[in-house]
Amino acid sequence: MNSIKRRDFLTNAAIAGVAISGVQQAARAQKANDKLNIAVIGVGGMGASNLRAVAGENIAALCDVDDDYAGKAFAAFPDAKKYKDYREMLAKETALDAVVIATPDHTHAVIAAACMRAKKHVYCQKPLTHEVYEARRLAEIAKETGVVTQMGIQGHSGEGIRQIREWIQAGVIGEVRDVDAWCSLTYYPWGHESWSSPVGVRPTETPPVPGTLDWDLWIGPAPMRSYHRCYHPRTWRSFLDFGSGMMGDRGAHTFDPIFFALDLGHPIAIDGNCTDWNGEVHPIACLVRYEFPARGAMPPVTLTWYDGLRPPRPSSVPKEDTMGNPEGGMLFKGTEGFITADVYGENPRLLPASRMKSFTPPAPSIPRLNCTHEQDWINAIKSGGKAGADFAYSGPLTEVCQLGNIAKRMNTRIEWDSVKMEFPNMPDANQYVKREYREGWTL
Repeated sequence: MNSIKRRDFLTNAAIAGVAISGVQQAARAQKANDKLNIAVIGVGGMGASNLRAVAGENIAALCDVDDDYAGKAFAAFPDAKKYKDYREMLAKETALDAVVIATPDHTHAVIAAACMRAKKHVYCQKPLTHEVYEARRLAEIAKETGVVTQMGIQGHSGEGIRQIREWIQAGVIGEVRDVDAWCSLTYYPWGHESWSSPVGVRPTETPPVPGTLDWDLWIGPAPMRSYHRCYHPRTWRSFLDFGSGMMGDRGAHTFDPIFFALDLGHPIAIDGNCTDWNGEVHPIACLVRYEFPARGAMPPVTLTWYDGLRPPRPSSVPKEDTMGNPEGGMLFKGTEGFITADVYGENPRLLPASRMKSFTPPAPSIPRLNCTHEQDWINAIKSGGKAGADFAYSGPLTEVCQLGNIAKRMNTRIEWDSVKMEFPNMPDANQYVKREYREGWTL
């Protein structure tokens, strides 16, 4: 696929993704003014925000493994059916049209696959999956089932990402061969709290599981371990078995405008360099460098991710010119200048900043949405179209994030064969492409 322009690939995927029968298309168009029956799985954290964003539709069911953590959402929608197990919900709520998934990373793939196979449209929070193989498979299932999908990278529906692509296509900064992306935040101390075990090590305490929580369902396909408050409800992102680190947390957002603007697809090599870590939690800081091949007339690109770090400032950028924002951002390095933007692609601007005084942006060429990211998905369902960050787009984007996490594990340069989905120069890394699920769980 490296030889195919990404926009051509997405066009073909979009055509295949909406290959639903004419009867279904007509019925959906007729229901454009009707409310969708929506379920939300995982409503205690980010899911609560997604729930508010889709509340204009009919919230038919809510599902969460922890009644206490989900209590506020449950109380806000007293008429919605309540479930702990999404499989029971799918079996009983046959009238559902669509499902929003906002559970921890390690359960995204199994839940999304089940929902799509049940012919439910799916909105899944970022990162789409916990593993590379899962991302590839979910994109395939979305194409097979023809449902409308969207990954929760809200910047993709904004103004900034469109401006960046338009500026680069218009040659505002010349040819782009290098991009820096970063998140200066860190999870340290892992777990965000103290407990009796050393920081960054699996706790040895085995407190009782709260009566409101189904711990077996929370663990899902991951290897079983004892419950501890450092995992649930909010600190699971630090741990390799459950979260994707800052690469999946912020990288999925910050890579999006870069992926979109430069028509990136699969990298051919990834080089990881990290601080010491123990294989239990994500490292404090790392640097990951991706090599992407030429795409049509566009030259090869090197994308460097700074995790828990900030990139060096180019010598031609004055120190008073802000790159990104205090938490992170991106810097496109062109032969005729720079474009920087904030974490989600918002607030794009030229550097040196003095260039903005006389800059006349090119005329808009990409349609603006003027709606939330969730509403873009809802609109696509009702129109029979496709959402902007559907799995045909966000699947490959997620693969890039998770390949970075594998490079972090190997702490060296690894070459990637995207067709065979393996590392020809580092066979030991192949074990991280597709994990073994706990007994009783399948994709």
